[in-house]
Amino acid sequence: MAGAVPASRAAIRTQQLRRLRELLAATIPANPFQTRRLGSAADALRKVGSLSEFSRLTPLTSKDELVEDQRRHAPFGTNLTYPLSRYIRCHQTSGTSGTPLRWLDTPESWDELVAAWTEVLRAAGVAAGDRVMFAFSFGPFIGFWLAFEAAESLGALCLPGGGLTSAARLRLLLDLEATILCCTPTYAIHLAETARTERIPMAASRVRCLVVAGEPGGSIPATRAHLETLWPGARVFDHHGMTEVGPVTYECPVQPGVLHVMEEYFFAEVLDPCSGTPVSANQRGELVLTTLHRIGSPLLRYRTGDLVQPRYAPEDLDAPLCACGWGHPRPRRRHPWPRRRHDHRARRERVSGSGRGRPATVPGGGRISSNASPNPRVWPIWR
Repeated sequence: MAGAVPASRAAIRTQQLRRLRELLAATIPANPFQTRRLGSAADALRKVGSLSEFSRLTPLTSKDELVEDQRRHAPFGTNLTYPLSRYIRCHQTSGTSGTPLRWLDTPESWDELVAAWTEVLRAAGVAAGDRVMFAFSFGPFIGFWLAFEAAESLGALCLPGGGLTSAARLRLLLDLEATILCCTPTYAIHLAETARTERIPMAASRVRCLVVAGEPGGSIPATRAHLETLWPGARVFDHHGMTEVGPVTYECPVQPGVLHVMEEYFFAEVLDPCSGTPVSANQRGELVLTTLHRIGSPLLRYRTGDLVQPRYAPEDLDAPLCACGWGHPRPRRRHPWPRRRHDHRARRERVSGSGRGRPATVPGGGRISSNASPNPRVWPIWR
């Protein structure tokens, strides 16, 4: 597991470098995909001396490369550090914007992912004694399974809601006195509208928190307010992640609209999508992630396509840590970036050529252009 978060930016970077070295030592030359991509830089990276040296020597990874690798080496591709017999979980991306990616995890990687999701739920205030309703069917998408196991690990009573109509889910939620609801923002709206149509008394709901993801609405002020009106007594808690990297951010408990990168699990960079150079504080850039916890199927400098606006440059070792003091069982602090900021238009933007993007209507956000995407991995930018 990642362990305790250090209390300074310098300590965080030291921890990241240590985990990066462990990742590279396990990956090179065992992982064919990564070793092939790194080429002549592979030997130098096994002795990498700093995070900046890693960024200088390591090329960016695109989703298109992963898709092509899995096409050539079906069904799982070659981004595997261990023999297939070591892997116990298989999930895949939605494929709404192209060919879905299949992703395998070892028991060790899966435990790390569950730990990260547990941190998300803990930040949302989920604890033993809560009753968590999962208002979706369990398919190959990774988030459903991780959320369920994470809630279970916290001692919460887990209530599966798959295979039911919306009205049946609502009645189950009320009958079992669920206190937490996990779903997309639009489905939470749909449930409330169904309750009105079916004359189901929402006033009887015990839900105190809507844990949402999968769409932009959770970080859009107008949509958040609408949800909290439809679900009296419940607050909205947003987070985001991706199948190929796992849970990435969660909403700051004391700063609504600010999402914290879980830096113990990722080395994150924010780069200008055109030049590939790091952006300054409060400048818009693309989120690029290296997974420090997923050795069995790692990603090095992965272009997420997410446009974010960091409150502080990640390499600024003197930047203040967040006041939320949130973490695992003991108080821990998280650096407040990236900040996915938003205005009343709540426009989510995509990086051109990132392999994702399609027109869609977003609650509270209007119509998205062909250069943008309703993908859950994109957050609004406010300038």
